[in-house]
Amino acid sequence: MKVRGLPFPRTADGGSSILPPLPWHYSGDLLTVEYRTNPENIAKLLPEGVSILNADEDPGAVAFIWADWQSCGDDGVELLDPIRSQYKEAFAVVRCRYEGKIYSRCVFIWVDKDFALVRGYLQGYPKKLGSIHQTRPITVGSAGPRLEKGGKFGMTLAAGDRRLAQGTITLDGPAESNGFVNGHAMLHHRWFPRIELDGVDSLSEVVTMAGINLELGPVYGGRASLELFDSPSEELHLLQPEEIIGGYFRTVGTTFNGGTTLAHE
Repeated sequence: MKVRGLPFPRTADGGSSILPPLPWHYSGDLLTVEYRTNPENIAKLLPEGVSILNADEDPGAVAFIWADWQSCGDDGVELLDPIRSQYKEAFAVVRCRYEGKIYSRCVFIWVDKDFALVRGYLQGYPKKLGSIHQTRPITVGSAGPRLEKGGKFGMTLAAGDRRLAQGTITLDGPAESNGFVNGHAMLHHRWFPRIELDGVDSLSEVVTMAGINLELGPVYGGRASLELFDSPSEELHLLQPEEIIGGYFRTVGTTFNGGTTLAHE
């Protein structure tokens, strides 16, 4: 009997799969802190064949992003069962060069739901489970910031019983963009070792992807702070901030309908 599912568990009708069929739709609020770190540390996070940018291209620029997402497949059934559609994530993005082209690349990322974790593995994101929280904007009442000058947001990330990151953003007003680091197509590697566990990968690909049907809300920018903390099972010390560029809020809607394989390694 043929079984179906993307990716598993696979059954005769595919109804138990952790992920729905493509396309996947996303809508969410993004809080971004952009800053500069030591470019030599970014180089330590890039695999062979992927290089840091030139000295005049701001090679040490990093975007640390918190996102509060709602996502679903094309039929939208997850929206009526919200635990299957809502999740949060925090991730660090750098820029790099591959075969002469500049890409954005996610080097660390944490999510709080299993479907987001597995979806990321299919896309090449190095996802781990974590506890992610961020202040939500409000339009009525006093239990939150407004999207206006003086609005203050806080963001936290923890994993393995340890606080890994915390940040703040205080809005100064509307901005032209929500930064430049996370503004390119993504470059990822899809890796998985074969069952012999002998150092040989059964899956080793370089892939790229970008969202389609992108819909962007207004951007608000301001001052930001970011602290990264030590952990025995993480390496965020490689991305310690040396200079804060700014902080941004933006609501984003996009659709993922597959990527492109650039190389089989």
